[in-house]
Amino acid sequence: MKKLIFRYIWFILGILINSFGIVFITKASLGTSPISSVPYVLSFRFPLSFGAFTFLLNMLFILGEVILLRRQFRPYQYLQIVVNMIFSSFIDISMTLLESFTPTHFASQILSLLVGCTILALGICIEVAPNVLVVPGEGIVKAISQVSRKKFGSVKVIFDVTLILTAACLSLLFFHHLNGLGIATIISALLVGRIVNIIQKHLHILQRIPTAA
Repeated sequence: MKKLIFRYIWFILGILINSFGIVFITKASLGTSPISSVPYVLSFRFPLSFGAFTFLLNMLFILGEVILLRRQFRPYQYLQIVVNMIFSSFIDISMTLLESFTPTHFASQILSLLVGCTILALGICIEVAPNVLVVPGEGIVKAISQVSRKKFGSVKVIFDVTLILTAACLSLLFFHHLNGLGIATIISALLVGRIVNIIQKHLHILQRIPTAA
């Protein structure tokens, strides 16, 4: 039990870092990460926050998991709802914490984007290391992969592209131009996974998290 509690603490830490990384990318004003693209666009159009729309979208992901997996969806996986609450709430908290952070020059925006991608990658590494739960955005990809018997990586690429295209369509519908999307959306999609591989290779403490007491 002590080991399990310790692993969940690491997992929650990873979730919080994830949220902060996504907001840091977003504050570069060059777009946002693919998984957050739809909520971010919707937050410009409707009177709900970025975090609130993130929560609603993730609840749809969890519902999708239940429908796809049916009896294979285990009761403990409903804890994703709690994960969603923490993740989404900290997005809004992070937006408040970084409210005054507004890089204006393109060089500083790119630097902020790279820092945000690194923070997000670190959060992902810490999140997956304890091997306890997954965030809804990964859970739905895992469910689709399991049902379709396609590789997780291939499904993830298609899933992210679908979210970006959906966000682009919503943006064009609401604003008649791309609002909330930009180069950061593409760069984060291409870069975060590579940074994750580097961190997992060199940050050896991550290897001890699953068995830590």
